[in-house]
Amino acid sequence: MNDDAQSIQNSVKDYLLKTFLPGEDPDSLTPDTPLISGGILDSISTVKLVTFLEEQYKVEFQAHEISSDTLETLTDIAKTIQLKSAARA
Repeated sequence: MNDDAQSIQNSVKDYLLKTFLPGEDPDSLTPDTPLISGGILDSISTVKLVTFLEEQYKVEFQAHEISSDTLETLTDIAKTIQLKSAARA
């Protein structure tokens, strides 16, 4: 699966809006919105997001990779998925 950054961001944004932010204005969740430090994701919702990413993109996260370094924004998430997908190819 060779997804571009925009399609990954759109997919993750849809998931976050449906799962954690029902009723929120989709425009308020931008590619640079802080998800973890901004309080959108707590530890449990972060694990749920990682499960979604692993299933959706057929990648695997190690425990040390589940952090604000890789999951802070939609941009960070897309970069992480692209790197993981490229490493697997």
